[in-house]
Amino acid sequence: MVNEKQSADNKIVRLPEWLKTSLPKEENYFRLRALVEKSRLNTVCESASCPNIGQCWDAGTLTLMILGDSCSRACRFCDVPTGGLTPPSPDEPESVAGILSQLNLRYAVITSVDRDDLADGGADHWAKTLNAIRERCDGLKVEALIPDFRGNQKNLKTVCDARPDVLAHNIETVESLQSWARPQSKYSWSLNALETAAGSFGLITKSGLMLGLGEKKTEVLQTMKDLLSVGCNILSLGQYLRPSRKHMRVVEFISPAMFADYKTIGEAMGFDHVEAGPLVRSSFRADRQARSAGILVE
Repeated sequence: MVNEKQSADNKIVRLPEWLKTSLPKEENYFRLRALVEKSRLNTVCESASCPNIGQCWDAGTLTLMILGDSCSRACRFCDVPTGGLTPPSPDEPESVAGILSQLNLRYAVITSVDRDDLADGGADHWAKTLNAIRERCDGLKVEALIPDFRGNQKNLKTVCDARPDVLAHNIETVESLQSWARPQSKYSWSLNALETAAGSFGLITKSGLMLGLGEKKTEVLQTMKDLLSVGCNILSLGQYLRPSRKHMRVVEFISPAMFADYKTIGEAMGFDHVEAGPLVRSSFRADRQARSAGILVE
Protein backbone atom coordinates (compact mmCIF):
# COMPACT_ATOMS: atom_id res chain seq x y z
CA MET A 1 0.00 0.00 0.00
CA VAL A 2 1.17 3.56 -0.72
CA ASN A 3 0.50 5.40 2.51
CA GLU A 4 3.29 7.73 3.46
CA LYS A 5 5.45 10.62 2.23
CA GLN A 6 8.49 12.45 3.49
CA SER A 7 7.96 15.87 5.07
CA ALA A 8 10.37 18.79 4.67
CA ASP A 9 12.15 17.91 7.93
CA ASN A 10 12.60 14.28 6.78
CA LYS A 11 10.03 12.88 9.20
CA ILE A 12 7.49 10.36 8.00
CA VAL A 13 4.08 11.91 7.36
CA ARG A 14 1.34 9.33 7.06
CA LEU A 15 -1.23 10.03 4.43
CA PRO A 16 -4.92 10.07 5.28
CA GLU A 17 -6.80 6.82 4.69
CA TRP A 18 -8.48 8.24 1.59
CA LEU A 19 -5.10 8.55 -0.17
CA LYS A 20 -4.11 4.89 0.07
CA THR A 21 -3.85 3.06 -3.24
CA SER A 22 -3.29 -0.57 -4.13
CA LEU A 23 -0.46 -1.89 -6.27
CA PRO A 24 -1.36 -2.92 -9.86
CA LYS A 25 -2.33 -6.59 -10.09
CA GLU A 26 -4.66 -7.20 -13.02
CA GLU A 27 -3.59 -8.89 -16.24
CA ASN A 28 -4.51 -5.90 -18.38
CA TYR A 29 -2.03 -3.70 -16.51
CA PHE A 30 0.85 -5.97 -17.40
CA ARG A 31 -0.37 -6.34 -21.00
CA LEU A 32 -0.39 -2.56 -21.47
CA ARG A 33 2.96 -2.20 -19.76
CA ALA A 34 4.53 -4.73 -22.13
CA LEU A 35 2.98 -3.03 -25.16
CA VAL A 36 4.27 0.40 -24.10
CA GLU A 37 7.76 -0.92 -23.41
CA LYS A 38 7.90 -2.76 -26.73
CA SER A 39 6.85 0.37 -28.60
CA ARG A 40 9.32 2.54 -26.64
CA LEU A 41 6.62 5.11 -26.00
CA ASN A 42 6.36 7.34 -22.95
CA THR A 43 3.34 7.60 -20.68
CA VAL A 44 2.64 10.40 -18.24
CA CYS A 45 1.24 7.68 -15.99
CA GLU A 46 4.81 6.46 -15.39
CA SER A 47 6.82 9.66 -15.86
CA ALA A 48 4.70 11.70 -13.44
CA SER A 49 4.31 8.85 -10.89
CA CYS A 50 0.51 8.96 -11.14
CA PRO A 51 -1.22 7.19 -8.21
CA ASN A 52 -3.98 5.93 -10.52
CA ILE A 53 -1.76 3.93 -12.86
CA GLY A 54 -3.06 0.58 -11.57
CA GLN A 55 -6.73 1.50 -11.82
CA CYS A 56 -6.44 3.15 -15.23
CA TRP A 57 -4.23 0.52 -16.86
CA ASP A 58 -6.32 -2.28 -15.40
CA ALA A 59 -9.26 -0.63 -17.18
CA GLY A 60 -7.31 -0.46 -20.44
CA THR A 61 -6.76 3.31 -20.53
CA LEU A 62 -3.50 5.24 -20.52
CA THR A 63 -2.16 8.69 -21.36
CA LEU A 64 0.64 8.72 -23.91
CA MET A 65 3.31 11.42 -23.65
CA ILE A 66 5.03 12.71 -26.77
CA LEU A 67 8.12 14.83 -27.46
CA GLY A 68 10.36 12.80 -25.16
CA ASP A 69 10.50 11.94 -21.49
CA SER A 70 12.38 15.05 -20.28
CA CYS A 71 11.03 18.57 -19.94
CA SER A 72 12.60 21.95 -20.66
CA ARG A 73 11.02 23.38 -17.49
CA ALA A 74 11.47 22.67 -13.80
CA CYS A 75 8.07 23.05 -12.17
CA ARG A 76 8.42 22.51 -8.42
CA PHE A 77 5.57 19.99 -8.19
CA CYS A 78 6.37 17.74 -11.16
CA ASP A 79 8.24 14.44 -11.19
CA VAL A 80 9.04 14.49 -14.92
CA PRO A 81 12.85 14.84 -15.41
CA THR A 82 14.27 18.19 -16.53
CA GLY A 83 17.02 18.64 -19.13
CA GLY A 84 18.83 16.07 -21.25
CA LEU A 85 16.60 17.02 -24.18
CA THR A 86 16.91 15.22 -27.49
CA PRO A 87 15.32 15.98 -30.89
CA PRO A 88 11.78 14.59 -31.25
CA SER A 89 11.61 11.24 -33.00
CA PRO A 90 10.14 11.69 -36.50
CA ASP A 91 8.61 8.21 -36.17
CA GLU A 92 6.73 9.02 -32.99
CA PRO A 93 3.45 10.24 -34.54
CA GLU A 94 3.03 6.96 -36.42
CA SER A 95 4.15 4.92 -33.40
CA VAL A 96 1.53 6.59 -31.18
CA ALA A 97 -1.18 6.03 -33.79
CA GLY A 98 -0.06 2.44 -34.14
CA ILE A 99 -0.30 1.56 -30.45
CA LEU A 100 -3.68 3.25 -30.15
CA SER A 101 -4.97 1.28 -33.14
CA GLN A 102 -4.23 -1.92 -31.19
CA LEU A 103 -6.15 -0.96 -28.05
CA ASN A 104 -9.69 -0.69 -29.42
CA LEU A 105 -10.41 2.44 -27.37
CA ARG A 106 -13.18 4.99 -27.79
CA TYR A 107 -11.21 7.77 -26.08
CA ALA A 108 -7.50 8.52 -25.67
CA VAL A 109 -5.43 11.27 -24.05
CA ILE A 110 -2.18 12.55 -25.53
CA THR A 111 0.05 14.91 -23.57
CA SER A 112 3.61 16.17 -23.83
CA VAL A 113 6.49 17.67 -21.93
CA ASP A 114 7.30 21.36 -22.46
CA ARG A 115 9.84 21.81 -25.25
CA ASP A 116 10.84 25.46 -25.05
CA ASP A 117 14.12 24.46 -26.73
CA LEU A 118 12.29 23.91 -30.03
CA ALA A 119 11.47 26.85 -32.28
CA ASP A 120 7.75 25.99 -32.35
CA GLY A 121 7.59 24.42 -28.90
CA GLY A 122 6.77 21.09 -30.53
CA ALA A 123 3.53 22.34 -32.12
CA ASP A 124 4.18 20.78 -35.55
CA HIS A 125 5.00 17.42 -33.92
CA TRP A 126 1.73 17.70 -32.00
CA ALA A 127 -0.23 18.31 -35.21
CA LYS A 128 1.45 15.39 -36.99
CA THR A 129 0.60 13.09 -34.08
CA LEU A 130 -3.05 14.11 -33.98
CA ASN A 131 -3.38 13.76 -37.76
CA ALA A 132 -1.75 10.30 -37.70
CA ILE A 133 -4.22 9.16 -35.05
CA ARG A 134 -7.14 10.40 -37.14
CA GLU A 135 -5.90 8.45 -40.15
CA ARG A 136 -5.35 5.14 -38.35
CA CYS A 137 -7.93 5.11 -35.53
CA ASP A 138 -11.37 5.53 -37.02
CA GLY A 139 -13.94 6.68 -34.46
CA LEU A 140 -11.42 7.31 -31.67
CA LYS A 141 -11.97 10.53 -29.75
CA VAL A 142 -8.76 12.31 -28.78
CA GLU A 143 -7.97 14.69 -25.96
CA ALA A 144 -4.83 16.83 -26.38
CA LEU A 145 -3.37 17.89 -23.02
CA ILE A 146 -0.99 20.57 -24.23
CA PRO A 147 1.64 22.95 -22.79
CA ASP A 148 1.15 26.73 -22.92
CA PHE A 149 3.70 27.28 -25.75
CA ARG A 150 4.86 30.35 -23.76
CA GLY A 151 1.78 32.20 -24.94
CA ASN A 152 2.72 31.88 -28.62
CA GLN A 153 -0.58 32.03 -30.49
CA LYS A 154 0.85 30.78 -33.79
CA ASN A 155 2.06 27.56 -32.19
CA LEU A 156 -1.18 27.10 -30.30
CA LYS A 157 -3.18 27.52 -33.51
CA THR A 158 -1.07 24.84 -35.21
CA VAL A 159 -2.36 22.34 -32.64
CA CYS A 160 -5.92 23.64 -32.69
CA ASP A 161 -6.01 23.34 -36.49
CA ALA A 162 -5.52 19.59 -36.03
CA ARG A 163 -8.94 19.60 -34.27
CA PRO A 164 -8.57 17.46 -31.13
CA ASP A 165 -11.96 16.55 -29.70
CA VAL A 166 -10.95 18.12 -26.38
CA LEU A 167 -8.20 20.70 -25.90
CA ALA A 168 -6.88 20.45 -22.33
CA HIS A 169 -4.36 22.65 -20.58
CA ASN A 170 -3.84 22.61 -16.82
CA ILE A 171 -3.60 25.91 -15.01
CA GLU A 172 -2.27 23.81 -12.08
CA THR A 173 -2.75 26.22 -9.16
CA VAL A 174 -4.20 29.58 -8.11
CA GLU A 175 -2.69 32.80 -9.39
CA SER A 176 -0.85 33.71 -6.16
CA LEU A 177 1.13 30.45 -6.22
CA GLN A 178 1.98 30.38 -9.93
CA SER A 179 5.42 32.02 -9.72
CA TRP A 180 6.54 29.55 -7.04
CA ALA A 181 4.97 26.37 -8.45
CA ARG A 182 5.55 27.14 -12.14
CA PRO A 183 8.37 29.73 -12.36
CA GLN A 184 8.67 29.38 -16.15
CA SER A 185 4.94 29.71 -16.81
CA LYS A 186 2.33 32.42 -16.46
CA TYR A 187 -1.28 32.33 -15.31
CA SER A 188 -2.21 34.54 -18.27
CA TRP A 189 -0.59 32.16 -20.77
CA SER A 190 -2.80 29.34 -19.50
CA LEU A 191 -5.99 31.38 -19.67
CA ASN A 192 -5.13 32.71 -23.13
CA ALA A 193 -4.48 29.20 -24.46
CA LEU A 194 -7.90 28.01 -23.32
CA GLU A 195 -9.60 31.17 -24.57
CA THR A 196 -8.10 30.81 -28.05
CA ALA A 197 -9.05 27.13 -28.30
CA ALA A 198 -12.62 27.78 -27.15
CA GLY A 199 -13.26 31.17 -28.74
CA SER A 200 -11.36 31.04 -32.04
CA PHE A 201 -11.70 27.33 -32.77
CA GLY A 202 -14.87 26.32 -30.91
CA LEU A 203 -13.12 23.42 -29.18
CA ILE A 204 -14.28 21.78 -25.97
CA THR A 205 -11.71 22.86 -23.39
CA LYS A 206 -10.57 21.47 -20.07
CA SER A 207 -8.27 22.46 -17.23
CA GLY A 208 -7.13 21.19 -13.84
CA LEU A 209 -5.80 22.29 -10.47
CA MET A 210 -3.82 20.64 -7.71
CA LEU A 211 -5.01 21.48 -4.19
CA GLY A 212 -3.12 21.39 -0.93
CA LEU A 213 -0.32 23.80 -1.86
CA GLY A 214 -1.53 26.48 0.55
CA GLU A 215 -4.23 28.03 -1.61
CA LYS A 216 -7.32 29.56 -0.01
CA LYS A 217 -10.85 28.49 -0.89
CA THR A 218 -11.64 31.98 -2.16
CA GLU A 219 -8.67 31.67 -4.54
CA VAL A 220 -9.88 28.31 -5.84
CA LEU A 221 -13.31 29.79 -6.51
CA GLN A 222 -11.75 32.78 -8.28
CA THR A 223 -9.71 30.45 -10.48
CA MET A 224 -12.91 28.59 -11.36
CA LYS A 225 -14.48 31.91 -12.38
CA ASP A 226 -11.42 32.84 -14.45
CA LEU A 227 -11.56 29.50 -16.28
CA LEU A 228 -15.27 29.85 -16.99
CA SER A 229 -14.69 33.38 -18.31
CA VAL A 230 -12.46 31.98 -21.09
CA GLY A 231 -14.91 29.23 -22.04
CA CYS A 232 -13.48 26.26 -20.12
CA ASN A 233 -15.99 23.37 -20.13
CA ILE A 234 -14.41 20.71 -17.91
CA LEU A 235 -12.47 21.02 -14.65
CA SER A 236 -10.49 18.47 -12.65
CA LEU A 237 -9.46 18.99 -9.02
CA GLY A 238 -7.08 16.69 -7.16
CA GLN A 239 -4.78 16.52 -4.17
CA TYR A 240 -1.12 17.46 -4.68
CA LEU A 241 1.19 14.66 -3.54
CA ARG A 242 4.86 15.44 -3.12
CA PRO A 243 6.97 13.23 -5.43
CA SER A 244 10.15 13.69 -3.36
CA ARG A 245 11.80 15.92 -0.75
CA LYS A 246 13.12 18.07 -3.61
CA HIS A 247 9.61 19.12 -4.55
CA MET A 248 7.10 21.51 -2.98
CA ARG A 249 5.76 20.29 0.33
CA VAL A 250 2.13 19.47 0.96
CA VAL A 251 0.60 22.23 3.06
CA GLU A 252 -2.78 20.58 3.54
CA PHE A 253 -4.59 17.33 2.78
CA ILE A 254 -7.99 18.29 1.39
CA SER A 255 -10.84 16.10 2.65
CA PRO A 256 -13.12 14.14 0.30
CA ALA A 257 -16.01 16.25 1.64
CA MET A 258 -14.30 19.46 0.51
CA PHE A 259 -13.65 18.00 -2.94
CA ALA A 260 -17.35 17.07 -3.14
CA ASP A 261 -18.21 20.64 -2.17
CA TYR A 262 -15.98 22.03 -4.93
CA LYS A 263 -17.64 19.72 -7.45
CA THR A 264 -21.11 20.94 -6.47
CA ILE A 265 -20.05 24.58 -6.57
CA GLY A 266 -18.23 24.23 -9.90
CA GLU A 267 -21.11 22.57 -11.69
CA ALA A 268 -23.52 25.15 -10.25
CA MET A 269 -21.22 27.85 -11.65
CA GLY A 270 -21.58 26.43 -15.13
CA PHE A 271 -18.90 23.81 -15.84
CA ASP A 272 -20.23 20.92 -17.92
CA HIS A 273 -18.36 18.54 -15.63
CA VAL A 274 -16.18 18.77 -12.54
CA GLU A 275 -14.10 15.72 -11.61
CA ALA A 276 -12.99 16.27 -8.02
CA GLY A 277 -11.37 13.97 -5.48
CA PRO A 278 -8.13 13.34 -3.61
CA LEU A 279 -6.67 11.03 -6.27
CA VAL A 280 -8.13 12.77 -9.31
CA ARG A 281 -5.65 13.76 -12.02
CA SER A 282 -6.40 15.52 -15.28
CA SER A 283 -6.66 12.31 -17.31
CA PHE A 284 -8.47 10.26 -14.66
CA ARG A 285 -11.75 8.99 -16.12
CA ALA A 286 -11.23 11.36 -19.03
CA ASP A 287 -13.78 9.47 -21.10
CA ARG A 288 -16.46 10.09 -18.45
CA GLN A 289 -15.56 13.77 -18.36
CA ALA A 290 -15.86 14.02 -22.13
CA ARG A 291 -19.19 12.21 -22.06
CA SER A 292 -20.59 14.92 -19.78
CA ALA A 293 -19.56 17.53 -22.34
CA GLY A 294 -21.27 15.64 -25.15
CA ILE A 295 -18.07 14.33 -26.81
CA LEU A 296 -18.99 10.70 -26.23
CA VAL A 297 -22.39 9.05 -26.24
CA GLU A 298 -23.34 5.71 -24.72
